[in-house]
Amino acid sequence: MPDTTPGPSTVLPALPPLSAQAERLIELGVHEIAGLSADEIRAFAAETDGEGALLAVHPDRAPASALAPLLRRDGKPGFVVVDMPDVDEFTPRAVALPDAPLYVVTGVDRGDHMANWSPDEALPALTKEDRTPLLLTEGIHWVLQQPDALERNRCFMTIGSRLRKTDGSLDARTPAIWISNGTGRDGRERRNAPKVGWCWWNNRHTWLGFASTTGRRP
Repeated sequence: MPDTTPGPSTVLPALPPLSAQAERLIELGVHEIAGLSADEIRAFAAETDGEGALLAVHPDRAPASALAPLLRRDGKPGFVVVDMPDVDEFTPRAVALPDAPLYVVTGVDRGDHMANWSPDEALPALTKEDRTPLLLTEGIHWVLQQPDALERNRCFMTIGSRLRKTDGSLDARTPAIWISNGTGRDGRERRNAPKVGWCWWNNRHTWLGFASTTGRRP
């Protein structure tokens, strides 16, 4: 098992102000996906105290399948791997979301210090730090607002989203956001594109940290 003493994650630039994040979502058409008006997004940003926080749309309003294609890297759109057609069925697990279409996510961290940990090892460590893992949709929102949050060899998992199977057990796949190498079924044309995929719950990857937050509020 890896050393359980947390080390510092890479410090990324501060997120843009909520007003700028709102305009970014409007520019991308996220408000239309969510069934909201541009004015509703702008009003929420103006009325919310969220310095350094991430503006997020509830996954019931804007699912991962609709958000992933809005990602861009090297001019290439994001995509969901072909063997994850059920991506929108990965819902919050042990994460309490505000009962609102819009909310803010505070203290976002990429979890670089947990690279080469398995999700099974990372979750209790995050809990001990009074943090909760990001949802897949929150991770996508983060990269939409701050593309530099996704770097080669420093990508991240979003284990706050899990899929519960019909027998009540949890699917062993866990969502992650990384950068395609253009191999296999991704296709060469997708090399360097942002990619939503999955890894096994008990597997470790040297290039995947565990994104997390200190809290969420409406």
